[in-house]
Amino acid sequence: MKRILAVTGVCAALTTLTPLAHAQQNSQCANPSGRYAGGVPWGQKLVDPAKIWPLTTGTGQTVAVLAPGVDGDNGQFGPGQILGNADADCDGRGTVAAGIVGAQKSSATTFTGIAPGVKLLPVKADPANLAAAIDTAAQAKAGVILVAVPSPVDSPALTAAVAGAKERGSVVIAPAGATQQGARSYPAATPGVLAVGSVNQAGEPVQQESGDYIRISAPGADLVSTSADANGQVAHRYLISDPSLAAAYVAGAAALVRAYHPSLTPDQVVTRLLLTANRPASGAQDPKRGWGMLDAYAAVSAQIPADATPPGAQGKSAGSAGSIIPAQAARRPESDTFSGVIAVGGVGAAVVAGIAVAAVRSGRKRGWRPGRFKA
Repeated sequence: MKRILAVTGVCAALTTLTPLAHAQQNSQCANPSGRYAGGVPWGQKLVDPAKIWPLTTGTGQTVAVLAPGVDGDNGQFGPGQILGNADADCDGRGTVAAGIVGAQKSSATTFTGIAPGVKLLPVKADPANLAAAIDTAAQAKAGVILVAVPSPVDSPALTAAVAGAKERGSVVIAPAGATQQGARSYPAATPGVLAVGSVNQAGEPVQQESGDYIRISAPGADLVSTSADANGQVAHRYLISDPSLAAAYVAGAAALVRAYHPSLTPDQVVTRLLLTANRPASGAQDPKRGWGMLDAYAAVSAQIPADATPPGAQGKSAGSAGSIIPAQAARRPESDTFSGVIAVGGVGAAVVAGIAVAAVRSGRKRGWRPGRFKA
């Protein structure tokens, strides 16, 4: 994996976010890399949230961010957007994840969050207390619960907390971000959680973790987002490579889905995200990338039967929900080209056209969705 050192007048920060223990070991907190003034980040181009905002920005939804802290004192968080008490964030991942979900548009940068209309609820968490943190988020009626700091171990309490959150109506999203082969992340591998794999610009997996519980993928390398320790300014960390951050893109998309379809259950939200993902060329579930790359616009706008089942459901073939046709975009997106197999020219338009043609011309069970991944 490419690792890039971003050096500015503020600090020279490693672009891979270090875990909390590593940060403490080196007695160094996460600091801004500076104010990001480059082109629109590739992950943001791929998800293309501006195309969705004429439909919804996520207003009315609360996304809980479970992390050691979220520093709300960054100029890209709006007044009143951060609920409760935001904590200092030495670890850095909570502020970065929160920014990917809901950072406001700013004239000072091309970076923005996926769902800038959401409220963000920081819930102080670490791998040892995730069960209690999930309970807290669910009791606060967070529609989406984003686990930004997964644990390497499971527990009955964690399983119970996830089940309880679903009963209260929360969608629980967690990264499958282990960087060692054979390792598992929790609650990603816990039943009832939407586990997210991560990819780079070439569509290659960033994490080593694999398993049939990984159900969708999103950008996880060379990312841009809000930084802790911004002191009220618009400040960022870039270029970040951390597979756990892919879950933040999916959490933002889930909030948009919930805002536009408020009657959906957590399972129905997940079904939308999975059925509209850009499927691997094989049509099958990939052990590291799940059922494909997140397509947030299709997830929000697609016409999907209420009784649709997710791909891989017992007794159902992948993509058998019927004609899944996203609505016409409110405006034509800019054409953007990415390197490698996620080379997309006008991401949303190409996907919409591909789905519509396949739905009309073919009743094939697998060929209805264009692949974006290497075979």
